Amino acid sequence: MTATPTGHPLPDLVMAWGRGRAHSRITAQPEPIEGGYQVAVGPPSTEVRQVFHTYTPASLAATAARLDRPGNQLMIAGPDALLASVIPSTWTMDQGGHLMTVAFTQEPYTVSEDYRLLLETEGPLTVARVFHRNGDLAASARLGRDGEFGVFDKVVTAPAHQRRGLGSLMMRALTCSAHAQGMRFGLLVGSDEGRALYEHLGWSFVSDFPGARSKRD
Repeated sequence: MTATPTGHPLPDLVMAWGRGRAHSRITAQPEPIEGGYQVAVGPPSTEVRQVFHTYTPASLAATAARLDRPGNQLMIAGPDALLASVIPSTWTMDQGGHLMTVAFTQEPYTVSEDYRLLLETEGPLTVARVFHRNGDLAASARLGRDGEFGVFDKVVTAPAHQRRGLGSLMMRALTCSAHAQGMRFGLLVGSDEGRALYEHLGWSFVSDFPGARSKRD
């Protein structure tokens, strides 16, 4: 089995990402299934998302056929084109993502005098919030813990405060917090735009991570 940039097998990273993401979003933990896991999209709906790290094109096609009810979702660690080729015509591809990882280090960071950074940890969840001096919430990010992994999620900067380094600030602050709590590796799924920021911060690409969903009526 091929190791990833931090030396972990891909299935381990996918499963850790799923568990950490659930902690970040305060939702039920994923249920392991053959080749991956399943999570509820959210109550009160009965829709599900199945996420796979190990599969064949035939197994993915069979899964998509089995899940072919409006609202169900399918994700894979693998090429966008492969997932697109096996889903029914009633499905739509989501915006592509990229699974990325990093070994945590404690790098110093500074906060501009125009902003205030607040870090709050409760159980396996740490939330970073950056406030402008006028009181506005300028940026926020979440980190869910799964053992030695910290999963970054919902890294958002308000439009009026973009291009001021707040995304990098939150990533560095959460990294230091995670390291202090005993986490040693980071995981995230970033967009095309986000990937450039994370690579600038030392993160490594592991796999494309596309998703698709059955269209609603």
